[in-house]
Amino acid sequence: MNYADSERIITILENAGYQSTPLLDQAELVIVNMCSVRQKAVDRIYGLIPKIRQQKAENSHLQTILTGCISNKDQEKLREEFDFILEKENLLSWPKLLGFPQQKNKSQHYLEVSPTYQSPFSAFVPIMTGCNNFCTFCIVPYTRGREYSRPVENILFEINHLAQKNYKEIWLLGQNVNSFSGKTANGDIINFSQLLILINKIPGDFWLFFTSSHPKDFSDELIETMARLPKIAPYLNLPVQSGNNKVLATMNRSYSIEQYNEIVKKVRKSFWEKRKGLERLLSLSTDAIVGFPQETEDEFNDTIALFKRIKYDSAHIAKFSPRPQTAAAQMIDNVPHREKVKRKEKLNSILAKTALENNRHYLSQKIPVLIEEISIEHQFMLGRSRSYKVVKIEGFNPSLLGKIILVEITNVTPWRLEARKKLPLK
Repeated sequence: MNYADSERIITILENAGYQSTPLLDQAELVIVNMCSVRQKAVDRIYGLIPKIRQQKAENSHLQTILTGCISNKDQEKLREEFDFILEKENLLSWPKLLGFPQQKNKSQHYLEVSPTYQSPFSAFVPIMTGCNNFCTFCIVPYTRGREYSRPVENILFEINHLAQKNYKEIWLLGQNVNSFSGKTANGDIINFSQLLILINKIPGDFWLFFTSSHPKDFSDELIETMARLPKIAPYLNLPVQSGNNKVLATMNRSYSIEQYNEIVKKVRKSFWEKRKGLERLLSLSTDAIVGFPQETEDEFNDTIALFKRIKYDSAHIAKFSPRPQTAAAQMIDNVPHREKVKRKEKLNSILAKTALENNRHYLSQKIPVLIEEISIEHQFMLGRSRSYKVVKIEGFNPSLLGKIILVEITNVTPWRLEARKKLPLK
């Protein structure tokens, strides 16, 4: 989501006369777009401070802006390090604050600023922002506020624009896309399933992904819709966080493991019945937290059992770190760091086995791959399949960047597929 926000920040500043540069020592204005979901992301910001101080010492005209998802605690700590701490919600007024004339812009919300896309073939399209769930570990409701869904016509206009420019991969973004509730031009309110149906009707050869989904809002209607619509990729990120009901209740996740298991069973069954070939094999990823306050060994063992049962393709496994302003920050963080590391390693070990088992289905199969990176030096290409698996292809051709090609899978590892033979373009 921060990436999509940054693309809108670039637009506003370039309209004010700035030109973006990747080099810190060439910058006259430095914008740091902060994420506070994990402590590791926060630590990266503090790690930048010495570099920024050095640049300001060498360039007295350098100005700095801190924006993004910032806790109250970090705002106070970082206030002296930056010239401005600005809310992205007030993005349209940034030029005036920086001494430039107010820009004429019909947008009422910062998400309606036309983004300066950083890729010519893959795009992030926010459909909503904010969150109403208040999971006890999550700072998002405090930094992004309550849920806001973009007007439907604005979303469709942006995706139509991308399709006309021949974009191949489009990601719909939101803290919880399942709770999308957008207003149409005639005033009707539609849900996420209905939005997907409208997007699927847009002409163009593009793959459609979305994230993140909350299990409590994952309806049968959505399951049927995503399996039926051909543009939707056979990939789903469905965060579980824990395999234990007591821990889930403490997290305020509003679903049980039994309900989560039923969703997975239904969505896999729906893809199996409505898709053909490898598209029937839904690629499933998740998010999990280990070492949540007072999580016992037995409770963690339920998460182990869940990982073995579900057989995920990928997962983001995080060691619990208390976030300021959240309810979990007030809980006793009694699981030692070394135990958190141990638990994370156990889940990653299981994941490596199940991911490899799932990837073996692709051996000797021909699949379409979107080429995202080309290494001329090492003579290979990297891409993603429709199931969002990394594919390494021997040989290279710079003209194939951003193109969908057909490859034959010759080897698999837990974390990627490998292809040696490049077949004709799709």
